Amino acid sequence: MSLIDRLISYAYLIRLDKPIGTLLLLWPTLWALWLASSGVPDLKILLIFVAGTFLMRSAGCAMNDYADRNFDLHVLRTQGRPVTSGKISGKEALLVAAILALLAFLLIQSLNTYTKTLSFFALAVAFIYPFTKRFFAMPQAVLGIAFGFGIPMAYAAILNDIPLEAWILFVGNIFWAMAYDTAYAMVDREDDLRLGLRTSAITFGQYDVAAIAVSYVILFISQIWVAQLANLSNYFLIGWSIALTCAIYHLKLISTRKREECFAAFRHNNWLGGFLFLGIVLGLSLH
Repeated sequence: MSLIDRLISYAYLIRLDKPIGTLLLLWPTLWALWLASSGVPDLKILLIFVAGTFLMRSAGCAMNDYADRNFDLHVLRTQGRPVTSGKISGKEALLVAAILALLAFLLIQSLNTYTKTLSFFALAVAFIYPFTKRFFAMPQAVLGIAFGFGIPMAYAAILNDIPLEAWILFVGNIFWAMAYDTAYAMVDREDDLRLGLRTSAITFGQYDVAAIAVSYVILFISQIWVAQLANLSNYFLIGWSIALTCAIYHLKLISTRKREECFAAFRHNNWLGGFLFLGIVLGLSLH
């Protein structure tokens, strides 16, 4: 394999072609950075968290492909992934994950000790998550913890403290991940059943759409609660209302339980996260 082909394989390994995962990880971090700063955060801290989000999502993808290398072979959608197809070895994937995680850790060395301590927990959850679908009925909840760890870390970096609003935001994000990743799991439900894997889509069964609806409800209630604790103005409701409209649209899509519609609902959550961020920015800047 030529150097260019190998680099392309590495790019696919860390999903450079699919930025949706990075965005779903980034939005909660941006919510927290703006709320903890009561406005626009320090540019240096913002850049550190944006770069760290990309690095940790990339490391997680490499670890995920290593963990699922024997399962991906039996799913049409994932057969072409670099590790499964043999373009990259399992050891290489682990090495890539380790290097990216190390770079992310080096990135936060200028931040306080509290933030650096939390980063070890974030790393542990991110690397454990890919294996949870073998034994845990709700691996999507673990994903929510992994994708939300930027929230307490952002508050710790800016305030050297994690107030109640941060934990409410964190819990709300877990349920948001439950919603969008259950929709994603509905795409592969038949394959996962055949392979003996566990996902929330399988666990919820015929109540999958209802469970996603409840998860969205908890997310939107948590956002209102945080807005009150942070003394956001009513302009926050502009972004919140548009995000709620997105959630209703997602429920309409997944109610068909068709693969294409469920996958579209998953991808569209990027807009939901962005509109919630818009609401926070408006609530902080306009009074």
